[in-house]
Amino acid sequence: MSVIYILLSISIIVAIVFFIAFITAVKKGQFDDSYTPSVRMLFDDELVKDSSNTSIKTKKD
Repeated sequence: MSVIYILLSISIIVAIVFFIAFITAVKKGQFDDSYTPSVRMLFDDELVKDSSNTSIKTKKD
């Protein structure tokens, strides 16, 4: 039973360390993306699909 307590405490300590590392990286701007917004407008045309290909034709009797 003591092994469970040891593993639980170690896992909580590791989780806290990773959380602190994540918060530090966010505060330092590690996840800021300044390149994609300036290039996004160049690739907008590739995302637009032709609406004539997606229309459904129904058969009238």
